[in-house]
Amino acid sequence: MLKILVYIHAPAGTPTKGQRELLALAGSLGETRAVLGAEADEAALASLSAAGSTGFYVAAGGIDASLLLTPAVSLLEAAVRDFEADAVLLPNGIEGREIAARTAVRLDAAVITDAIDVDTDLTVTKPVLAGSHTVKAQGTRGPVFITLKPNSIEAPETDAGARAAASLHELSIEATAPAARITSTAPRTATGRPELSGARFVVAGGRGVEGNFAPVEDLADALGAAVGASRVATDAGWIEHSAQVGQTGVTISPQLYISAGISGAIQQKAGMQGAKCIVAINKDPDAPVFEIADLGIIGDLATVLPQAAAEIRRRKG
Repeated sequence: MLKILVYIHAPAGTPTKGQRELLALAGSLGETRAVLGAEADEAALASLSAAGSTGFYVAAGGIDASLLLTPAVSLLEAAVRDFEADAVLLPNGIEGREIAARTAVRLDAAVITDAIDVDTDLTVTKPVLAGSHTVKAQGTRGPVFITLKPNSIEAPETDAGARAAASLHELSIEATAPAARITSTAPRTATGRPELSGARFVVAGGRGVEGNFAPVEDLADALGAAVGASRVATDAGWIEHSAQVGQTGVTISPQLYISAGISGAIQQKAGMQGAKCIVAINKDPDAPVFEIADLGIIGDLATVLPQAAAEIRRRKG
C-alpha cells in the first residue's frame, strides 16, 4: 500500500473544501497522514480524521509563525523521512508550490504542479500550454510532491463524530536555512464572498468595466460567487491584485466562470480554462474569449449583468 502525506497549512474545526479534496484523493491512493503547519485543537483533529487522515505530524514545541515557510519545510521533510512517504499532496496555491519545491530540493525528489488527478501508480494528470492540452506525468526519483488544483476531486462532507483512531507524532525540527521573518500583518477586508482560488462560481471583470466593478460584484453576490479580474483591471487600481485571474495571477477551476469585458488574451486563458463552463460577455464579437466560451453574449456588460443578477434573484425567490 502506498504511503501518502497531505500538507494542511491551517487546520481548523471544519476542514475546508480544498483540504477535504486533498484527503479524499490521498485516501484513494493509500494510507494517509496529515502534516499540520499550525497548532490544531481536538475538534480540528477529529474533523481531519473523519476526512481520511489516519495520523498526524506536528512540530514539537510548535512552529514559529513569524518565520516564513522554513519551519513548515523542515517539518514536512522530517515527516517524509519518518513515514517513508511515496507521495506528498499539497494545495496548488503559491504557498503550497513553494513548500513543495523547497522540500523536494532537500530530498532530491520530484515535483508536479497543477494536478487534476492522480492514479494509483502515481501518474499525474495535469493541464499544460495554457490549458489547451492535458498530459500525464510521473516522478522519476524520490517521493513525488504533487500540488492539486482546487475543484478537481469530489470531496464528500465529513462527520467529525465518525472519527477513526488516529496517531499523533511530534517531530523535532530546526530552522537550518536562512528564513524571512514576518514583521507585521494586517487583516483583509471581509467581503462575505468565497475565496477566489477555490470558488465554485467566479464572475470576473476586465477592461470593459471601465473602472466600475459594481455590476460584477452584484452578479457575484446574487450567485454566491467570488469576484475575479484581468491584469488590466488590477494594474489600473480598479480592484486589488489578489483578484487577478491568469498566468501571472490566480489559476482557478470553478464550475462556472463568467467573463465580463475581458478580451481573453492567452495570459487570461491560462488562468480560467480549467472552468467547467465559461460564459463570456463582450461588446467585441471578435474577442478571443469567445473561442473557448461555452456561451457567448455580445453586448454591453452594464446592461447584461444587472439583468442576469435580477433574474437570478427572481428565480431564487
